[in-house]
Amino acid sequence: MSKLEHSLTSWSGQALKHQPSLIDGIDARVRIVCAGLFALVVVSSVAFLPALLGLLLAFFLVKMAKLNIKRTLRRVVAMDLFMLTLICILPFTTPGDPMFTLFGLAASWQGLAHALLITIKANAVLLVLFSLVATMSASTLGHALAHLKMPNKLVHLLLFMVRYLDVISLEYKKMRRAMQARAFVLGCDRHTWQSIGYLFGMLLIRSVERAERILGAMKCRGFCGRLYLNDEMKITLSDRFFGLIFFCFLILLIGLNIDAT
Repeated sequence: MSKLEHSLTSWSGQALKHQPSLIDGIDARVRIVCAGLFALVVVSSVAFLPALLGLLLAFFLVKMAKLNIKRTLRRVVAMDLFMLTLICILPFTTPGDPMFTLFGLAASWQGLAHALLITIKANAVLLVLFSLVATMSASTLGHALAHLKMPNKLVHLLLFMVRYLDVISLEYKKMRRAMQARAFVLGCDRHTWQSIGYLFGMLLIRSVERAERILGAMKCRGFCGRLYLNDEMKITLSDRFFGLIFFCFLILLIGLNIDAT
């Protein structure tokens, strides 16, 4: 296997760079289904134990997928900054045993526990998505969703969006350079806001024009509203083994949740 780094989904439809791993050998459909079921089970957890076990599995999958730890950590921290706001607010809005009082508002232990539980579940789901889904290219993801019988329009929208977001991004950068060449400097005045409005208006117009040209070119090549799919996806013994182990773990989490209730 090549030592070149793979890629998480970026503007160009490629992905978070990581070294080749065992996860890459798992069928994309199996990975998507496992990630979806994991998110459903973990988000439904009402106790700390199943949520912590889910987080432990997420760490294991991150290690198994050989993700770049620093890059992944930066993305997780970005989400946790939002979760920090939740941790600060929920104790004051959830009734329960008082922890302390601030400006006449009582913070409850139950609110803090609820906020921490949500944070653990969010981190677990995010890390599993990074490990199982974001390590495949957008094209592979789209073909896998189509094989899972997702609506064709949704799959087409995903594939076209990822492909042409990069085109729109390049167009935006070209227009920004043209503005800078005319000595435009960002400020906080009416001229700046008017110029930014013109910029996004022209970007929208150019995007529509380019979409019409692309549609015309595709019709000239025989496009009839249907994309050809990658038919090389096959479920192997290792895929079944991975799915079985993952499913057994989810059954364990469901059992722990039932005991907690």
